[in-house]
Amino acid sequence: MHARFAPVRDCFHDLLASGRETGASLTIWYDGHPVVDLIGGSRTNAGSGAPTSDDAWRPDTLVNVYSVGKPVAALCLLMLVDRGRVDLDAPVTRYWPEFQTPATVRQVLSHTAGLPAFPVPRPSTAIADWALLTGDLAAADPEWVPGSVAGEHAWTYGHLVGELVRRMDGRSVGRFLAEEIAGRWRLDLGFGLSEADQRRCADLRYGDPQWPTRVLGEPGSLRARAMGNPAGGQDLAVLNSPLWRGAEVPAVNLHATASGLARLYAGLLAGGVLDGIRLFSQELVAEATRVQYDGPDLLLDRQTRWTLGMQWEPDGSWGMGGLGGSSAWADPERGYTFAYATGRLAEHDRVDELVEALHSVL
Repeated sequence: MHARFAPVRDCFHDLLASGRETGASLTIWYDGHPVVDLIGGSRTNAGSGAPTSDDAWRPDTLVNVYSVGKPVAALCLLMLVDRGRVDLDAPVTRYWPEFQTPATVRQVLSHTAGLPAFPVPRPSTAIADWALLTGDLAAADPEWVPGSVAGEHAWTYGHLVGELVRRMDGRSVGRFLAEEIAGRWRLDLGFGLSEADQRRCADLRYGDPQWPTRVLGEPGSLRARAMGNPAGGQDLAVLNSPLWRGAEVPAVNLHATASGLARLYAGLLAGGVLDGIRLFSQELVAEATRVQYDGPDLLLDRQTRWTLGMQWEPDGSWGMGGLGGSSAWADPERGYTFAYATGRLAEHDRVDELVEALHSVL
């Protein structure tokens, strides 16, 4: 690591030493090159003390990064847009005839389609039933006029985007990602893990036992309805199970390394090309990272700027944070990409401190 970035390394080590972090990876690219690549802590909740060699977080440790996966799912559909197979402003019904909501592909990608929650209460076993959940969405009535307002499509986003990919390409979004993007750009991330990849996963653990209750918000609220159905999305017994890791729940169950995420954003920041391999046109990247909606978000309960799959921040950066503290984005103004993948479900203050250390040296 370049000495210039030592304050970032020191901050990462302080998080681990203080116990505010128990297992994570951090990768930063600057000016087109990786400059920080750190791992630390343990992969399981094995108790106190230094992790054993079996338990130590490794460079290839995968962890569930929640909504950090939404832009990754979006890119699969956007690749089909780039190839002329899908029109952003066409109604979803052109590609998915059973779909009842009069939303466009662009509205689905920008969280304004009006389907932020699965309409039928389902148990955790439904996580693995793609046809059931997409059928529920196809038959649903929208909660608002599509395009009129945003509400993060917390769990539904990946099924809406992924079913459009499947209808137009024939492959599941997980297989499409593996074959068309992750394989070609050498990104260590995926939806619907094989048994071999599941063995590399870090277990999620609560930073605070109240975390699952706190993140759902008020019972009956849009947030609680959107994030609590199907059941189990914040339950460690489900999240650390083969059911969850092997299923494709693209809005919330991307399993990734920080280095895989930082590489992905490096390719986007370079206009769709990485290691000489172009996957996206510059025009597509520009459209995908442009603000499509700027206004209130009914689920997040704050002003939000949505691109086609990412949040856009006032400093011009674009990317996505995930429930529990993982995050990945590109900052075109400062010329870096940043990815943090953690197994300790808590708030985003860890990332805030790391970014402060990073900005202090740029």
